[in-house]
Order: sequence, then C-alpha cells, then structure tokens
Amino acid sequence: MSRLMSVVGQPLVASRELTAVSADGSRLHVEVYGPEGAPALVLAHGWTCSTLFWSAQIRELAGSGAGGYRVVVYDQRGHGRSPAVGRDGYSTDALADDLEAVLAAALAPGERAVVAGHSMGGMTIMAAAGRPGFREHAAAVLLCSTGSSRLVAESLVLPMRAGRLRTRITRAVLGARAPLGPVTPLSKKILKYGTMGPGASPERVAECARIVHACPRAARVAWSHVLGELHLGAGVRELTVPTAFIAGSADRLTPPVHAREIVAALPHSLGLTELTGVGHMTPVEAPEAVTAKLRELVREYVAVPAVAGQEEKEQVV
Repeated sequence: MSRLMSVVGQPLVASRELTAVSADGSRLHVEVYGPEGAPALVLAHGWTCSTLFWSAQIRELAGSGAGGYRVVVYDQRGHGRSPAVGRDGYSTDALADDLEAVLAAALAPGERAVVAGHSMGGMTIMAAAGRPGFREHAAAVLLCSTGSSRLVAESLVLPMRAGRLRTRITRAVLGARAPLGPVTPLSKKILKYGTMGPGASPERVAECARIVHACPRAARVAWSHVLGELHLGAGVRELTVPTAFIAGSADRLTPPVHAREIVAALPHSLGLTELTGVGHMTPVEAPEAVTAKLRELVREYVAVPAVAGQEEKEQVV
C-alpha cells in the first residue's frame, strides 16, 4: 500500500499501485487514487520532490463520492520509489518517455485526462508535447511554477545583480553535491527563502523540507545539470491542448517572467493566474488555488462517462 501522507488528516491509501516501464527500461512507481472509471488527472512533480508533493490535491480531488476524480501520480526517475538510473538516463527526452509510459500504464487506450506538472513536471509536459502518447491522452494541461529555458540565468535565489557572476554561482549552488542532511530549523529557513513565499506557514515549510531532503543526492545533482541546460521552447509551441498556468509572484527559482513568456507562446493559452506572495512550491503553498484550477479543467475538458451516458439515453427516449 502507498505511504502517501497529507499534512493534516489520515494517511491516503492508493486504490492501485502500478509500475510503468519507460522506453529505456527504467521502472517508474505510479499510484492511482479515487474511483475507477472517474474522470482522470495525471500529476507530475518537480525536481527533488515525489508523489507526496500532491497530497493536498489527492485528498481534495480523489474522494470516493460521486464528485470524486481518479488521480494518477508518479515518482520521476531517481525520486521517491522510482529507482535511480545510469548517468546517461537523465535528459528531457527521458522525462518525455517516462510520461508517455505512465499515461499508457494508467489510462485506457484513447482515454483523455488533465495533465498537470509542477516545476520539472511542467518541463516534462513541454518535453512530451509533440509525442503521440501525450497527444492521445492529454485533454488539457496545467503548468505550475515552471520555465522552458534560462532557468539558472533568471533565478533570483541569490540576491545579486543579474549577470555572469550570479549565473555561475547559482549554477554551483543548485548543482552542489553536498548532502542536504537532516531537516533542521536552519535547513527549513534556507528552504523557505529559496523556494517558498514569505508567508508560507511553518507546517507547509516543514512538509516541503521533508520531501526535498528525502531526494537522493545523485538524482538531485544529475537533474540539476539537465535543468541548467534546458531548451524547451519548441515544446511550448507544440503544446496545442488548452493550457493554464499558475505562478507565484515571489517565486525565486522560476520567476514569473518564465510564466509570461510561456503563456505568450502557447497555441491555446487559458491564461496566467499569478498568486501574490506565493513562492515556487505552489501546490503546497496555495493548494486551494491549484486544486480549484484542476477541478475547473476536468469539468471543462474531460468527459464524465456517467453524464455522457445519461445524455445519450435521454436523447434516445
């Protein structure tokens, strides 16, 4: 059974756990919550995170009642319960391969879902935008706190003037090989400064710290190199499904300049929701806003089988 926990309430138990096998043979841990046959969402977490990152969305969206949705979450390769891979296994192509594998494993052929990604999860979606497996299953997309290029140069983690020196030091900090160690008051303070807004509650800071500090060092470092050389502008232009964007105005890792550029380039943009005072960890910092947007996208773009069947019956009568 899944060990997924929420910051409040009882443990969440997955209705199913799956293993998706990617194109290079890498195995990905997948968890499915909510009633079978319900409208589906697929959520991809970001760098140094895991399925735990989506606890609030799972709790609110995967209820067992008539309004419950089917929520699919997975651990990106090297994170959580998805095993590490060799040095050559970390790339944006691998991210796209993995998402296609998860969609194929968790959804029926031709079944469409809302696909959402936070940070590196959003980059995963951009990398996969032109893939047949993605286009078969994606009905709409939500991007949260992400960027398509120039992540290191645009980062505001270091309070320095923009330029080569800041970029060089930022790259070294984000790619540091030193272990994060245990969660302490100091480490939580550092994490909050770099990744969350000034008003983030202590409980949510602690939740993010537990998740981030659990990420294996090798995966953290390997993915930092990939993100530092990111070029996904072509993927943005291939993201033809309706796409909404949520960003925090106080995001230091992927400042809102990235959101505005992506939204302007999207073929079918549903606009940008910029959350005042919120940092990079939007699904944890502002769970109500992210959950509400996901619910809106499902209702608008994913057919509800029971409702569709009832409408057809009424037309026949």
